[in-house]
Amino acid sequence: MKARVKLVDGMMFVGESGSGHAVVMDGAPEYGGRNLGIRPMEMLLIGLGGCTAFDVVQILRKGREQVLDCEVEVTAERAEMDPKVFTAIHIDYRVTGHNLTPAKVERAIELSKEKYCSASIMLGAVAKITHSWTAVEASEAIDDGSASRSGRAQS
Repeated sequence: MKARVKLVDGMMFVGESGSGHAVVMDGAPEYGGRNLGIRPMEMLLIGLGGCTAFDVVQILRKGREQVLDCEVEVTAERAEMDPKVFTAIHIDYRVTGHNLTPAKVERAIELSKEKYCSASIMLGAVAKITHSWTAVEASEAIDDGSASRSGRAQS
């Protein structure tokens, strides 16, 4: 795996992945940026969310669950002093599908957390990571947005 980051202007950088994709990163104005791109630490949270969402959907689909959508919201707290590492991270999953089995949703999240999500395992070495989830029946999501089951786990 390989990545390249190049200064463009001020505090704006373009990050290029080994797979040929690019993203703009920029700093806040108080640090010389112009707020024209995502912050590097936000990229870490997006990477974490993408990594675990990928795992959960893949595990559920392999288990023949009818997943139609998966939304992951990641929130984090950072240390007050430099280095301002993440100290606490919460991952909230909203999985929508037909007749989802709550135990399978919970198990998929556990497998991602404990075995498959490299980002989660790496960040979990420095930050306390907690999880919550909601499984939504697709017909309910269309009708009134109500959830069928939810849970909360801590690690």
